Order: sequence, then C-alpha cells, then structure tokens
Amino acid sequence: MRAAGFLLAQLGGFAGQHFAERIAEIGLTPPEVGVLRMIAAEPGRSQRSLAEHLGVVPSRVVVLIDPLDQKGWIERRRSSTDRRNHELHLTPEGVKRLARMAAQAVAHENEFFSGLTDDEYAQLADLLAKLAATHGLTPGVHPGFRTLSFAVCQTAPGTVACDVPSAAGEDE
Repeated sequence: MRAAGFLLAQLGGFAGQHFAERIAEIGLTPPEVGVLRMIAAEPGRSQRSLAEHLGVVPSRVVVLIDPLDQKGWIERRRSSTDRRNHELHLTPEGVKRLARMAAQAVAHENEFFSGLTDDEYAQLADLLAKLAATHGLTPGVHPGFRTLSFAVCQTAPGTVACDVPSAAGEDE
C-alpha cells in the first residue's frame, strides 16, 4: 500500500512550510497573502464579505486586517452605499507586496514540481482539483482559514513562528 493520503499530507506540510519561509523573506505570512489576494481579486469588498468567503466570524478577519492596515498595505474606506460598512482596497504598497509574493510563488511552484514533466504536472493538477471538488473545498481558499485562530506571526529569514491567540467566547 502506498499511503497516498499520508504522502499528500507530507508534501502539503513541506510545501506550506517552504512557501511560508519564502514569503517571510519579503515580510509576509500565509494568512496575509490569502487576504491580500482576496482583496486584489475583489477591490472594495467588505470585511463582512471577506469573513463570509473565508467561513469565519468577522472579528477574526479584523485580527488579520488590522496589521495589514497598520503596515500600509490595505486601506479601509467607508462604503458610499452603506456607511456602516468598510470597503477594503490594496494600497500601492500592497500591490507591490503582492507582486513580490507572486514572483516568490512562481519560483516556489517551479522548484517544488521540478521532478515532474509538463504532462505529469497537468495530470496531477487535474486529479487534485477533482479531489478538492469531491470534498467541497472552496477554490482558492485554504481550509485552515475556517478553523484557524488567526495567528500572530513573527518572521525572520528562514523562520516563521506563530503565537495563536485563543478564540474563547467567539461564536463560530
């Protein structure tokens, strides 16, 4: 028996850690990348919309958005249609940061899959997409966002250390 599930988990953990180390070099964490990508894909989306897309309560999104705002990578603007809501937008610095991440992601992907031919890569991607759809995973959203108590991560080249705050008292 080959234990494909274990191999998939092993490779996923390896790839995730390696990617986290790559983007730490440019001052990003994986959750920050996910949120920046979602805001870039839909500029002006509300914090509530982002929370719904991630499948988490809005207070968890605030914990992740606040540091991005403080770093100057996103900005919150009052909605012109509903003054109770804030729209999220990337700043020019946020756009630059996301472009740097994209270059890291391409390098990571090329390195990670270097042992496969183009045909093998395409076949693997198709099979993984089929499995993801079978299990109802939302395309482009890491399932960890649904269970993650958003971590406060300190990054230094080659390391990612996260302190996960308690989510006690929050409604899921």
